[in-house]
Amino acid sequence: MKEPSVELDDRQHVLIPDTPNTPDIPKGIEVAENPAQYLTGIRLYGVTAILCLCLFLTNLEVPIVSTSLRTCLDMAGGFHTFAGVLVVCAKLSDIFGRKTCIITSIGIFVVFSAACGGAQTMTQLIVFRALQGLGGAGNYAIATIIVIEMVPPEKYAKYTGGVASVFIFSLLFGPIWGGAITQHSTWRWIFLLNIPPGVIAIVCLVLLLPNGFPFHYKSPEDRGTWGEAFMKAYHRIDIIGAFSLTAATVLVAAGLNEANEEFSWRSAFTITVLVLSGLMWIFFTLWERRVTLKATLVEPVFPWRFFKNRVWMAMLLNSIFLGMNWFAAIFIIPQRFEIVNSLSPFQAAVRFIPFSLLSPIGSLVSPGLAKGAKVPMMYFLVAGAAVQIVGYGLLGTLPTDGEIRAREYGYLVLAGFGCGLCTPILTLMAPFATEKQDHAVAMGAIAQFRILGGSIGLAIVTAIEHSYLRGHLSKFLTGSVVKAVLDSTAVIASLPSDTQAHVRGTYGGSYNLQMNVLAGMAGIQLLTSFLMWQNNLIRVA
Repeated sequence: MKEPSVELDDRQHVLIPDTPNTPDIPKGIEVAENPAQYLTGIRLYGVTAILCLCLFLTNLEVPIVSTSLRTCLDMAGGFHTFAGVLVVCAKLSDIFGRKTCIITSIGIFVVFSAACGGAQTMTQLIVFRALQGLGGAGNYAIATIIVIEMVPPEKYAKYTGGVASVFIFSLLFGPIWGGAITQHSTWRWIFLLNIPPGVIAIVCLVLLLPNGFPFHYKSPEDRGTWGEAFMKAYHRIDIIGAFSLTAATVLVAAGLNEANEEFSWRSAFTITVLVLSGLMWIFFTLWERRVTLKATLVEPVFPWRFFKNRVWMAMLLNSIFLGMNWFAAIFIIPQRFEIVNSLSPFQAAVRFIPFSLLSPIGSLVSPGLAKGAKVPMMYFLVAGAAVQIVGYGLLGTLPTDGEIRAREYGYLVLAGFGCGLCTPILTLMAPFATEKQDHAVAMGAIAQFRILGGSIGLAIVTAIEHSYLRGHLSKFLTGSVVKAVLDSTAVIASLPSDTQAHVRGTYGGSYNLQMNVLAGMAGIQLLTSFLMWQNNLIRVA
């Protein structure tokens, strides 16, 4: 097995990635001795601020959706598109350049945010939302890569932790804005609020991000004309790999989620879609092996050497189960406040703050300690998973009488902080666990598999919820009423007060069961963390 190309500092047992953190560098150029490869001064701070704005816009979508237009947006499928193309976007930025790809991605995101806000039919919203998700995926993946590439390895932890502060504001304000929009305005503002900051981000990146980044230290003559560069880049694209990965991811995400909405698990649609997804995953794996081992200009989307890297594959598994807990909690917990505790969307968003605030705080703590104390990064994954087990397990013991106890906020703090400890560590580990030319794809894969895990996790807990509710509600409601309640929780308010209390209590029991499932997912995270064990544990340089 080919080991990642690293230098080993025997005194501190630190894995230091090759410098610089960019794709392959042409021979004869000593980039490590040329400080111009990294951004400095006002340009560094300006680009950092704009990238934070880009990540904020993308991350804001999920918590806003969780407290507002959930049903409509589930149908619109933007989440599935987002889950399917992160790795592809990262690889395309390797080929066509970071600046071109991130500006294009933000442009797509802005244009189709406006289109979603102006949509007149559900069909239009479905199409526009999917295309907005495409732009958002590129925005998220490439911005994360640039944050790492614009500074030397010894600053990775600092900038990863700093950018994690973006999540504080997106997770904190997203549910609140979503709840406020739902109660006091039109759902169209969910999309329209992306336009002004998106336009500002495009203008600033055009002015501040160097042309040719991260190869801006080369003269334009060395890089060739735009046309020559484009043709060379085009021939490097793994079109079949990109299509098969996107199709496999979107099919599994859509199949699992639609099985809980429009179709049953035994329906021909669900079975067909999931079987096709399985076949596409097999084809994708075999194709990537062929492309990697065959000497051609085509660059694999997911190199075969990834499959032979035990630590890296354990990181991807960990990312999947972390995504399950992260996204399921963001959707489920505000819903519990609304349904079981009879709160408005805005009130539910405020009660969700302990989770949404402590999660990004955990994301700030772990990179700082990993850098300052030279603690192996695997330990934070172990600690975060353990804290999640406790937090979600306790959330699964809440009373179902509709009253909110003070201890519930403490449980939310534990669950959120545990997720936060793990989230930046996996991204921070990626450059240290993979080879230099794979860094962009590696970071994109971490993000994509976390989103994929979130989609799968939502499907699992929703299926569990529906099964539990059908079995328990049918004990005191007729079949037609049960169906009406499951189709729309707004029906609950029209029921007699005693019946309402029984229905809300039943929902409380289903949410407790879901939290226990998430505690089990955290247990699997713990196991996958131990799979990363090796003689020289990965630490921040």
